[in-house]
Amino acid sequence: MEKILDIITSKMQQAFADAGFDASFGRVTVSNRPDLCEYQCNGALAAAKQYKCAPIQIARAVAEKLAAADYSMIEAVMPGFINLKLSDHFLQTYLEEMRTAGSFGVPKLGRGKTVVIDYGGANVAKPLHIGHLRPAIIGEAMKRLYKFFGYNTIGDVHLGDWGLQMGLIIAELHERQPELPYFDPDFQGEYPAEAPFTISQLEEIYPTASAKKADPDFSRKAHQATFELQQGRRGYRAIWQHIMNVSVADLKKNYDNLNVHFEQWLGESDADPYIPAMVADMKARGIAVPSEGAWVIPVAQEGDKKEVPPCILVKSDGSSIYATTDLATMVQRMRDWHPDKMLYVTDKRQNLHFEQVFRAARKAGIVTPEVELEHIGFGTMNGSDGKPFKTRDGGVLRLETLISDMTDFVRAKVVENQIVSADAVEDTTRKIAMGALKYGDLSNQPTKDYNFDMERFAAFEGNTGPYILYTIVRIKSILAKYGPWESLPIQAPANPAAKELMLSVTKFAPALESALRSSAPNLVCAYIYELAGCVNKFYHETRILGEEDEHLKSGYIALIALAKNILETSINLLGFEAPEKM
Repeated sequence: MEKILDIITSKMQQAFADAGFDASFGRVTVSNRPDLCEYQCNGALAAAKQYKCAPIQIARAVAEKLAAADYSMIEAVMPGFINLKLSDHFLQTYLEEMRTAGSFGVPKLGRGKTVVIDYGGANVAKPLHIGHLRPAIIGEAMKRLYKFFGYNTIGDVHLGDWGLQMGLIIAELHERQPELPYFDPDFQGEYPAEAPFTISQLEEIYPTASAKKADPDFSRKAHQATFELQQGRRGYRAIWQHIMNVSVADLKKNYDNLNVHFEQWLGESDADPYIPAMVADMKARGIAVPSEGAWVIPVAQEGDKKEVPPCILVKSDGSSIYATTDLATMVQRMRDWHPDKMLYVTDKRQNLHFEQVFRAARKAGIVTPEVELEHIGFGTMNGSDGKPFKTRDGGVLRLETLISDMTDFVRAKVVENQIVSADAVEDTTRKIAMGALKYGDLSNQPTKDYNFDMERFAAFEGNTGPYILYTIVRIKSILAKYGPWESLPIQAPANPAAKELMLSVTKFAPALESALRSSAPNLVCAYIYELAGCVNKFYHETRILGEEDEHLKSGYIALIALAKNILETSINLLGFEAPEKM
């Protein structure tokens, strides 16, 4: 379905051509003065220079060529603007087409294309902490947005599961339980199916081991264990598998609580088999060159405004680093999925890393020229003091603790205000808390830092998740009282508030396209906040259920039902849902 602005622009371009001017001057924009008009065209000002004619004369000539039936106002004003208001019939027809079209007429721009979204970035054997919130919910929102536009979407958590942390855990476990069969090089039997630790024990083992890295003897053992694991030592591989099983089960539970779901649970270990051949090929072709004992890929380009250091492929001690793994992961993704795009969601402090990796991948031919590579570098979530969020004792807050704190805060408000019956408190609380948390984050531009404010995020008024949810629930309540509404057609706007709401509804597809193009879920938030405001204005200025004219009433119901469906679709894209009552 064509966007309404494109339809109006096409008509304006035809009017310019019919008036004897170049059609390219007929671009129409949403008016920045809604008190004067709904749409405007400033093309006559630019055309005046080319045609050496007063812009107001061009504007008047073009205005005369526009079909009067499409507009309730066509006005050429000094010095050469063309101001427009859509006719009620035009708007009614467009919204009825939106109502009956699949996905509200949003075009499937990605049909036949595949996008891989690398987000989450969890490390096994470590609990998710507050720093994992943004990559999880930004990545999930972007994945859902791509899927809505018809892309085949593959979300990959890209686990940290193959580095020194594995060796540290193995070395610490060896010190604690040397009698375990995993440490006996002569053991030939089947290893136990049960892990020798729980997730709680594992989360204690790793930081204990990590604190011992300064001990030369322990550090040597950990590095040796890492090496032997990666070389395939049978007992160490069995321990590693236990770590993976215990950790991934816990990670899935926590991501599920956040309503974040991955299609792939691959990690650095899955990329490791691709590294030897990839490195050998780069060396053989001269893509990688020796530098102070290491092998690097020069990626600086003419025109760089800042220094871009070479991408290190192999360190001087022969080991690989994150860049090596990321390049090998690209090899695997290209082989298995042939994506049209790879999108990475990580901390913005990794901007340079991904610039190096992307350039290296293109230079080495790992990705074909038409494959798009993008990094969304997100900002920091800070406390109310503007500093990175910490616990009271200065530690890093666990993600499940943050979710629990937000849930407890919302539950207290739900119970205090007796919003729902006792049996619905938990479900309602969970949905409002998730909406507050996710909208509070996603309404900020991804690249910007922001201050986390639980009270503001959970407020039922203002630009918040609960306000959006309350608007949806209010409409649901009206629809439930009205009765069957699903097949009611859209009618012409009955009052100014209705027309304002209808105009806001037409902005759905453009808002989503802007969010996709800019990799900015905050644009979806901005749109639904505007739409919710129009819904509530319409509600306050219109007797909906009290309207005596049944035909008029059914038109009101059809309009707010369409707005509800768009709001619900939008919050689903953002990763949360509305309760039945609030």
